Amino acid sequence: MVPLTRRQIYRRRRAAVFGTLAAVLATAIYLPLTLLAPLDAATAVVAEQPSATQAAAELDFPGYGASAIGALDIPGVLAQDGQEKALPIASITKVVTALVALDAKPLGVDEAGPSIEMTAADAALYDRYLAQNGSVVPVAAGLAFTQRELLELTLVKSANNYAGSLAIWSTGSLEAFRSAAAAWLAEHGLENTVVVEPTGLSADNRARASDLVELGRIALRDPVVREIVGTSRLEMHDLGQLRNTNALLGDLGVDGIKTGTLGTAANLLFSSTFAVGEEEVTVVGVVLGGPGPDHGELNRGILALLKTAQAGFREVVVAEPGQVFASYRTEWGQRADAVAAEEARIVTWSDSPVTTLVDASPLAVTARGAEVGSVIATAGDRQVEVALELSRAITDPGASWRLTNPVALLD
Repeated sequence: MVPLTRRQIYRRRRAAVFGTLAAVLATAIYLPLTLLAPLDAATAVVAEQPSATQAAAELDFPGYGASAIGALDIPGVLAQDGQEKALPIASITKVVTALVALDAKPLGVDEAGPSIEMTAADAALYDRYLAQNGSVVPVAAGLAFTQRELLELTLVKSANNYAGSLAIWSTGSLEAFRSAAAAWLAEHGLENTVVVEPTGLSADNRARASDLVELGRIALRDPVVREIVGTSRLEMHDLGQLRNTNALLGDLGVDGIKTGTLGTAANLLFSSTFAVGEEEVTVVGVVLGGPGPDHGELNRGILALLKTAQAGFREVVVAEPGQVFASYRTEWGQRADAVAAEEARIVTWSDSPVTTLVDASPLAVTARGAEVGSVIATAGDRQVEVALELSRAITDPGASWRLTNPVALLD
């Protein structure tokens, strides 16, 4: 064996030194990069949810005139039947009269409002409407009623003379009321409603049933009107006890709104509030052109309609505690689910579909029970949201996996 020259020995020693140094440097760089590198977040895979479609509601409409039904918090009409043209609305007109008066002279729910003294002109209204076979309540010049009391006489007792007095006091004259009513109807999108005077004695006061559902919604959103139309009877100074003309108050949750009778036609704009599961639903409906002038048959028809309408609302369970809405799988093989933190229910009408939107965040190391997103269920205009939490912890894969999977970490 030929002895190595001094130069060769030097070169070998230098290679060993630099090789060792390179290994040390590589290790010094590699270990921190792999052991301390951030982990890629796992993306949620949303689970397919079963359909929550319900059977369609079967409504028992009266079968005469025009009918429509809706709900306080659902825009538009849920269902309608009968004539689509505008029909005489009779004393349902007084709802418009009250709302126009409150638009001109706002009143808080706990306020009585100003005192309004009756004059000879108010007494003349009594004679005028009595001559037209209208519903009237005695009045005399010098009597004083608050704004709230005039509203009660208009909406509870349906007194035509007091409705006229309210309209004149709030707008200035019957002619001014007619203009104010037209402007108010246009402002609220009631394009198929015409009101030419404040009592409903004119057959020219007309509306489509669909418009009256919206009118009912507007009325119930006014706390003063809602409270008054739900009053079955009241004691009025100088006049005694006044009973609401709406005989259905209290039946099947009926809490409003206004009767209307003209000739042989009976009308009712009604509302009913009832429980569906843990929620309350308020139905708003109307029937025009029912058999009259007695409201007996009309009322029976409305109760039959209400029973089927109430049955058409259902509470649907959209999430149960621990229900899986999304899943995670990490690159290092751990699995976990995004599950509902609690039960969630939503009220839906008839066969309206219930949709769910899952929003689950990407994640890496995360503790068990951490909130990782939410699921939003929608049915019509109703929404319910429930938090999603992690079913089990996702932990760091550890040094062994990190050191043997540099590509996954450093890619």
